[in-house]
Amino acid sequence: MQYLGEIISLTVAFSWTITALCSEVASKRLGALQLNVFRMLLSMLLLSGTLWIFTGTPLPLYADGKTWLWLILSGVVGYVLGDYCLFNSYILIGSRFGQLFMTLAPIAAAISSWFILGERLSVQAVGGMIITVTGIGMSVLNKGAAHKVALKLPLKGVLFGIGAGVGQGVGLVLSKVGMNYYMAAIPDGMEGVTDLVPFASTFIRSIAGLTGFVAVMAVRKEFCTMKWAMKDRRGVRAAIGATLTGPFIGVSLSLMAVQYTEAGIASTLMALTPIFILWPSYVFFRQRVTAKEIIGAVISVIGVSLFFL
Repeated sequence: MQYLGEIISLTVAFSWTITALCSEVASKRLGALQLNVFRMLLSMLLLSGTLWIFTGTPLPLYADGKTWLWLILSGVVGYVLGDYCLFNSYILIGSRFGQLFMTLAPIAAAISSWFILGERLSVQAVGGMIITVTGIGMSVLNKGAAHKVALKLPLKGVLFGIGAGVGQGVGLVLSKVGMNYYMAAIPDGMEGVTDLVPFASTFIRSIAGLTGFVAVMAVRKEFCTMKWAMKDRRGVRAAIGATLTGPFIGVSLSLMAVQYTEAGIASTLMALTPIFILWPSYVFFRQRVTAKEIIGAVISVIGVSLFFL
């Protein structure tokens, strides 16, 4: 089907928009850590069921030790670090600004690819970094006292947003390495298994994510909070929506999109979430959106596109 990869990529951008909106509601009602434990567990169940239906086993087929190692590392960095920071940023600065900081992910991915994979960092990529950061700055900076430039958002929320973008970008590079090992481990003639590699890879990452979040919850002695969180029906419904559109549909389709179109085109289309989320944020959360913030979001996405086009 012509433009299948592009259609999947746009679907991912819309899916992540819904994820961000649901996650903002769920994070504020359940708590960031509690939400992450819930969504990782539900994601594992959904992905395991999908693998069982299409491969006859609930576990990833043919995944060797190197595949598990790199995908687990990806899950720890991308989910435990990245998503923990992301959902805390939703609580402090909202999903609209949280998603804006996610445009830092390609910068983190480009730099980590340079270190981990030895990929070249082009002049165009450096230009994209500068433009992306400029767009973010336009959105989050304002004139303060004595006409000095100051943050208009809580510093802690901004730091969580930066951590989310870095975690997402580095986690993506680690997952790329893991998926390459996975594809190499699959025997010839097993095309059906190859098509499910994105779902199987997300399942392995979810195992790492759930283990990491449970460990954090154990250290903080917050297991009892899950019982109370699950009694919040609105929060649970939002968490289910965030899980279905996020780690189950969104992440899996994002890995699938690059199989049907060029990675640059897919990545650029999937990066449109900070723009897509502006109108729903105003409609559902009554958040005031200024022209400066719209322009900043557009500039950030343009900067992201320079990494891939």
